[in-house]
Amino acid sequence: MSDGVGKVETRVARIALPPEGFALERGGVLRELEIAYETYGDLAEDRRNVIFICTALSGDAHAAGYHTDPEKDPGWWEAMIGPGRGIDTRYYHVVCANILGGCKGTTGPRSIDPATGRPYGARFPEMTVADIVETHCLLLGHLGITHLAAVVGGSFGGMQVLEWAVRRPAMMDRCVCIATAASLSAQALAFDSVARNMITSDPDWCDGDYYGRGAGPAKGLAQARQLGHITYLSQDIMKSRFGRERRADTGDEEGGVGAPSEFQVSSYLEYQGMKFVNRFDANSYLRIMRAMDDFDLATRYPGGLEEAFAPVAAKLLVVAVSSDWLFPPEQSKEIANALLRAGKAVSYCLIKAPYGHDAFLVDIDNLVSVVHAFLPWVGEGRAAADLANEVPELPTGGRASSRADAAKGSLRHADVKFATGAEREVIARMIAPGARVLDIGCGHGELLALLDARRGASGIGVDIDLRQVVQVLNRGYDIFQEDIDGGLAMIPDGAYDCAILSETLQVVQRPRLVLNEMLRVAREGIVSFPNFGNYGLIWQLLRSGRMPVGKALPFQWYNTPNIHLFTLRDFELLCREDSIRILETVALSDARLGKSLLSLGLRNLGADRVLVRVTRP
Repeated sequence: MSDGVGKVETRVARIALPPEGFALERGGVLRELEIAYETYGDLAEDRRNVIFICTALSGDAHAAGYHTDPEKDPGWWEAMIGPGRGIDTRYYHVVCANILGGCKGTTGPRSIDPATGRPYGARFPEMTVADIVETHCLLLGHLGITHLAAVVGGSFGGMQVLEWAVRRPAMMDRCVCIATAASLSAQALAFDSVARNMITSDPDWCDGDYYGRGAGPAKGLAQARQLGHITYLSQDIMKSRFGRERRADTGDEEGGVGAPSEFQVSSYLEYQGMKFVNRFDANSYLRIMRAMDDFDLATRYPGGLEEAFAPVAAKLLVVAVSSDWLFPPEQSKEIANALLRAGKAVSYCLIKAPYGHDAFLVDIDNLVSVVHAFLPWVGEGRAAADLANEVPELPTGGRASSRADAAKGSLRHADVKFATGAEREVIARMIAPGARVLDIGCGHGELLALLDARRGASGIGVDIDLRQVVQVLNRGYDIFQEDIDGGLAMIPDGAYDCAILSETLQVVQRPRLVLNEMLRVAREGIVSFPNFGNYGLIWQLLRSGRMPVGKALPFQWYNTPNIHLFTLRDFELLCREDSIRILETVALSDARLGKSLLSLGLRNLGADRVLVRVTRP
């Protein structure tokens, strides 16, 4: 990894407000507004290479670099932002700012109320995510920035990204939402309710007017943070880090009802609570938590999320974390599915990480690659083709290819047979100019790129392998990371002109479901598959008594992704049984004898590969 952005400085901008002040969504007014921010990377002459980073609940402007010592005070997203990293400061000018209501330089409860000359405290007006976004728009205007290459955020920052997308749709090219939701779950709301009670029940709470009276509700704030931290980590990480290990400092003290816990996990949580008290304000925590609790995009519109996303113009990437139980993957998928149903350009992927919700901050190697691949190319001479090899590689030990995964196999992507040039040419001929295409099991996205170049086709890919997701994103195409054996529920009926299953049907667990789902979401389908009725395979089996190995079956029986061995006739019979109409069949062979058999009309015997165009009657 590079040395990062180096030494940085937090600046504070005093925002010029109209005489009536800044009006908040819930009716409050701020007469003065200051916003703390940091920047990394050079601003382009056209000022269109800006990426804005939205912080999580207790985040601050210090996202990258260091103030005094790179070991002691690195930015909270140091591994993501910098030269050659996920958000590459060789090309992007990155801005990160504290949020409204915070306590790190942006106007909040600890700020002086000009009307009273005292800190706002609990009198700081109620605010919403929309208010946070609007203040950040004011900051960007103050900096002379009117356009964003992207807005990026995780957790509560992801909620802000969604608000940016619907509130300022023309202002940015792309949005990245990580480990977030369109609204908190009931469980998350319950945790916040308990945390709020912990703070306000502290004897030193003083109704939020504790400034100048000592430490304030330190005990309650520490307990609230401990509770929150439990939700940030997965059960597996808690078990592997602490298990039932006992503290070293308990000694022979007698336990009692009020005695400290003797387990190491308690010591860890106590440390996290004390550290938080030293850097955050209780009033800010409550105000920001309330804004997060109240955020609910779906209920703001009669048509729910689909209507909420109607104005969205940016391309979006939605990233979920597999072990996140505070913002579970189902909530990220709900966002992505709604965007897709609303006809928006969206990609979705699931990061396998054991750390729970905190994974987007501490276990981000995969996330770095995904974000880097998705972000738009900016700057003079910066073409995607020139930088295709600059995408940070995924860590070793990743999942196998989509086709091997579907078969529960162990083959690498490069070992799996893909459509030949001849097959791709046939598929390109079958696609109408300008068609909307769904490529199921899309691999690296080669076919999407070909259809885009040859036919002007647009569309989306579906694949289960994160490595494929990164490559498709880097080509500039949308993709959903999905196990197609579970169906295509995220895609509405008739959303595409054509769906393609290229060298995929034989390796899925439920080919009948996949085939019927394909024709639910698209007017036509194109299916290509190896034909196991080919004369060469039959002859090898008869001659040796062993499963044949050849162009159509290039794997040993114990190491093959092909879990369904079927012939052209088998496929035709399945189509008849499921009332699927075959529009066109193209049989291919590279062998001279195979070509001769095809010329005689013996397609099942002569073809080693088959392409079939299908539809519903």
